[in-house]
Amino acid sequence: MNTPFYIARRMGAENKSITSLVKLIAILSISLGLAVMILAVAVVTGFQHEIREKAIGFGSHIQISNFDFNLSYETRPVSADQEWIDAIAALPEVKSIHAFGTKPGIIKTDEEIYGVIFKGIGPDYDWEFFAQRLVDGNITPFSDTIRSDDIVISARVASLLQLNVGEDILLYFIQEPPRVRRLTITAIYETGLEELDELFVLGDIQHVQRLNNWTDNQVGGFGVVLTSYKLMDEINRQIMDIIPYTLHSRTISEIYPQIFDWLALLDMNVYVIILIMIMVAGINMITTLLISVLEKTNLIGILKALGAGNGLVRRVFLYHAGFLILRGMVAGNLLGIGLGVIQQQFSVISLSQESYFMDVVPINFNMAYILALNVGTFLVCMLMLIIPSHIISKVSPVKAITFR
Repeated sequence: MNTPFYIARRMGAENKSITSLVKLIAILSISLGLAVMILAVAVVTGFQHEIREKAIGFGSHIQISNFDFNLSYETRPVSADQEWIDAIAALPEVKSIHAFGTKPGIIKTDEEIYGVIFKGIGPDYDWEFFAQRLVDGNITPFSDTIRSDDIVISARVASLLQLNVGEDILLYFIQEPPRVRRLTITAIYETGLEELDELFVLGDIQHVQRLNNWTDNQVGGFGVVLTSYKLMDEINRQIMDIIPYTLHSRTISEIYPQIFDWLALLDMNVYVIILIMIMVAGINMITTLLISVLEKTNLIGILKALGAGNGLVRRVFLYHAGFLILRGMVAGNLLGIGLGVIQQQFSVISLSQESYFMDVVPINFNMAYILALNVGTFLVCMLMLIIPSHIISKVSPVKAITFR
């Protein structure tokens, strides 16, 4: 029989104790602290996931183009018939690859003008991202034979210019000679990421080819969509080894560094919250341990008089503290995950989309993070109790037995 474990269980079963209130406070502090940590991680990772997915929806995980693409949206063309395309598409981590072309333009209405980037795409483009974020109209995939005059704009642009689905717009392109295209709005999307919503309109890549006097075999670049964001840097290194030195491969985080650097700063907020919550829980457990030692001084004296060493007695109180920590963690998991599921299913807490780029608080549960929080909380709290437990070695058996 594990004697310390048995005694600690018996101590935990006692209800009539002067430390009952202190133990309850310790359990509550651990449960609330763990719940806050779980929710903080779920909200921040959910926020990061949503923003990342929106940026990737506009620009793919990886873009392959000429080296001048980062200087201007007017780029030198790339041949659409590349020998390396099949090699990249064959990578198991690559979901799809599509051609695109971009060109700056100006939308002109009777009362307003507005500068945009016309992003031309073809029949190989995956519309899943924008299809899930349509607020009006329908998307018709483009053909590789007949040039389409359909255009998809954002709700932000539609609001600024007072445009609706079915209306025709004039899109002017400043070049020599200047050119204009009459296009029909067939769909309006909204991602909430205003920095990009205000910039891009989507249309047929054949317009970009005609405007730039490219052949049907020339495009602005290629977008590579992966199965997971976490694989992006690794696959980009592989792509750099596959494509010729005349082309450049960049990840979405390199294309929009201001967005991804900002997302990385959010991690510091989570670290601070976790540190504070664990410290509060640990300090409460230290207080509970010291009060338990004070209350059970007679028990300490009896155990030492019977021949128990300081190590055995210390383990009794550490086991007892461990039981309290586990009870608090069970309640904390139920509370944190429960509140997160409620927010996921019912969107109880809403946000200002203009300020937060989304209209509800996002929740993203990652079981690895939840497990790490549980294990980390338990280990840190137990480690914080080791030094205070040394007070037991200073208790004299004779004085402890007669202690009142």
